[in-house]
Amino acid sequence: MSRRRFLVGARAEEHCPIAPPGATPLGLASCSGCGACAEHCPTGIIRLVDRRPSLDFSAGECLFCGKCADACPEPVFTGERHFAHVAAIGSHCLAQNAVSCQSCGDVCPTAAIRFRPRLGGPFTPDLDASACNGCGACIAICPVSAIDIRQPSLEVAHA
Repeated sequence: MSRRRFLVGARAEEHCPIAPPGATPLGLASCSGCGACAEHCPTGIIRLVDRRPSLDFSAGECLFCGKCADACPEPVFTGERHFAHVAAIGSHCLAQNAVSCQSCGDVCPTAAIRFRPRLGGPFTPDLDASACNGCGACIAICPVSAIDIRQPSLEVAHA
């Protein structure tokens, strides 16, 4: 929990580990916890949490390079190399609070974060969830930790 969330009395959020791309739940059950995936990750974002690989996007981004899968001696990485989550920009974003900042848009490899003009203030971020690959590049760069990940919402069809 961040200091800010603690001081305003917010509840602690349940930490949900993020598996590397291609790691399936069945595969994670067979993980021996050797740490080979973490050793071979070029950006250093893989950490072992309870002897299972988990991603820490505050340390960097996922390049989808597959070096973690190649180094793994167990059948952990059997799925497709993509994420089921996307980035989400919170209300404490600097640009949404009249401070000029476009750091997240500058580092987004898929240009999923674009900035639109606003009268009387800095440009504001607009995230295209369909273009976001969930790599986490925007999370580490945000100076106020305003970006997190979320599961994409599914629209409910009404008859």
